[in-house]
Amino acid sequence: MSSKNQTLLIVAALFCTYFIWGSTYLAIRFGIESFPPFLMGGIRFTLAGIIMYIVMRCLGSPNPTRQEWLGATIVGILLPALGNGTVCYVQQTVSSSVAALAIATAPIWMAIFSSFWGHKITGREWLGIAIGVLGIVLLNIGGSLHGDITSALLLIFAAATWSFGSVWGKHLAMPKGLMGAGCQMLAGGVALMLASTYTGETWPQTISVKSWGAILFLIVLGSLVAYSAYQYLLKNVRPLVASSNTFVNPVVAFALGIWLADEQVTHNEYVALAVILVGVFLVLTTENKEV
Repeated sequence: MSSKNQTLLIVAALFCTYFIWGSTYLAIRFGIESFPPFLMGGIRFTLAGIIMYIVMRCLGSPNPTRQEWLGATIVGILLPALGNGTVCYVQQTVSSSVAALAIATAPIWMAIFSSFWGHKITGREWLGIAIGVLGIVLLNIGGSLHGDITSALLLIFAAATWSFGSVWGKHLAMPKGLMGAGCQMLAGGVALMLASTYTGETWPQTISVKSWGAILFLIVLGSLVAYSAYQYLLKNVRPLVASSNTFVNPVVAFALGIWLADEQVTHNEYVALAVILVGVFLVLTTENKEV
């Protein structure tokens, strides 16, 4: 592939993770109006994974080896299951805007976890990490998370597991191309279905048109398109650059939440958004190609 075509693919992938993923937080909120959170996530990723697997096999991709399935399963559990599944669970009590803002700290966690594989955290990155932590503190002092320690810790856990899986995945055996994304989604979806069964979730008695639309959006655009785009970026650019969507996602989530769901954003949350994005900017603009 020519460098020009690869650049265009990277730009297209970044666009998908910037704007489509920013809207998935609101889609999750609409989805869990009818569906239990783990069941919704399980349906989303299981169906998306099956579709991607079948399509890639039809296009000639080989069946993954045992080691590749293991690598895809590890990443699938860390990203779709623990990362996104936790966000779905927390959004039962937290707005889509606040959830997106908390997950915006992902590049900060990536900088920390990259040190496990030899990356030396620079002074600029430590400054960005410190500022990002300050933003999290501000979010918990006067925003929607005020006094809700459990939700705050779960959102931090979601961002951390997503980031750890993103970094670790670059060092694991993985199916080639989009087959890797398909296997990860399938593994994560199955894990969420098991969590749904274990926690006693049941199929909803009534499902709104809005929730069906949200599920369809999450399967097609949120998973088949945006998640695959993110995995492509992880293979072709630094993990921290791949996570640069965190600049745009909270802004998109804030705008859509206010516009379509009448969500209220406090002054403190706007301040926290600005502080966190400054920290993320410092981390992402550090000149270190090993991350």
